[in-house]
Amino acid sequence: MAQVTVTIDGKSYRMACEEGQEAHLTGLAQNFDQYVIHLKRQFGEIGDLRLTVMAGIMVMDELFEANRAKNELLDEVETLRKTREGVTAAAERNDAAVAGMISEIAQQVKEISAKLEGPREQA
Repeated sequence: MAQVTVTIDGKSYRMACEEGQEAHLTGLAQNFDQYVIHLKRQFGEIGDLRLTVMAGIMVMDELFEANRAKNELLDEVETLRKTREGVTAAAERNDAAVAGMISEIAQQVKEISAKLEGPREQA
């Protein structure tokens, strides 16, 4: 386990993390510290615990909104996927119908051509 020292509201905290995750943990702590600093500027000295809880709730609110937006996008992707499948199936049916019509027209042209040429003389 790696050890990292992070700073939240001017106070240092020693934390453990997986090897290679030090920079990630430091970045998360810096982001969280920004919430605490914002709240401290807005409300003043209301106590470390209260500031930390309020910052945690703000982070959870953003996470909730991000998850809600993600779920809406996933629903939209599913709707688009179903629509695409329906359009693809319709296009395949249309292609088959057009191919059938072309085949019928080709047969009719062949029959008309045969009538116009008349019986062929054999040599």
